[in-house]
Order: sequence, then structure tokens, then C-alpha cells
Amino acid sequence: MSRDIAKAVGHIPSGLFVVTTNNNGQKDGYLASWVQQVSFSPLMVAVAIKEDRVCYGPIKEGQTFTINIVGKHDMNYLKYFWSGYGPEDNPFSEIAHRDGDHGGVILEGAKSAIECKMVSMQKPGDHTIVFAEVIASYVNDEAAEVKTHIRKSGLDY
Repeated sequence: MSRDIAKAVGHIPSGLFVVTTNNNGQKDGYLASWVQQVSFSPLMVAVAIKEDRVCYGPIKEGQTFTINIVGKHDMNYLKYFWSGYGPEDNPFSEIAHRDGDHGGVILEGAKSAIECKMVSMQKPGDHTIVFAEVIASYVNDEAAEVKTHIRKSGLDY
């Protein structure tokens, strides 16, 4: 693949998101940038996830998951999700959060958050695409600007 192709694909802008799950009290999350609205009716989104993420199991089982939309106003909590964390670590003991109406994990520092339920999954490449219906939403900071992300290369994060 040419270097120009990798560079051009990296120029596709995206947001930054922390996808969270609450699996019987075990709260987990991962940093995502591949999230997109895909339907108006029903209101649906798509999010990419690698199968080795702890959140993958609960999402696949149909548990509620939350897409926390990162704003430029407060990104301190992102340090816990940039490179992941070990099973013995619990970043949620240090991150302000609350439970959503459907059991999701809402990060207080996020601009907004949406609780979702998986409708279907596809694995066209090295990531699985989760298609999910939006079942609830929360706005923490209406005025905050959404954090956008441009990668240097379309071949890695």
C-alpha cells in the first residue's frame, strides 16, 4: 500500500469516545475513534471494537454499553484509556461517573453520553463493527466543544 494512501486515510476526521460497559459491577472501558450514526429510525450508531477488549463480551451478549463523547473541556480521564489498563487496575475508582438509566457507565467529564444496545455485529476486517440502537442519552456540558482526532496514518491508531 502506498504511503499516500495511508496518509490520506489517516486524514479522515473522527471524534474521540470512551466506550464503557458495566458487567455485573465490573466497569470497563476503551478509547474509540471509529463511531458513527448510521440510522435515523430507529436511531442507531456503529462502533468498532477489537475482540480482545474486555468490553467486547458484554456488548456481544447484548448488555447495555455507553458511548461517552469526549469534549475539549475535560480530557483528564483519557489517560486511563489511551493505552488500556491491566485487569488489576480500576480506573473507575478515580474517574467521576454515574450509572445511566439502563445500567451504562456515564463519565462525568464527557461532553455527552449515549446508552446503546447491540442489534447486530459484522467483522469485515481486524475490528468488529457493532450496530446498536440508542436507548438513552445524557448531556453533561452543552457548551463544550467536541474533541476531534486526525491520525498520522490510516494503518494504525
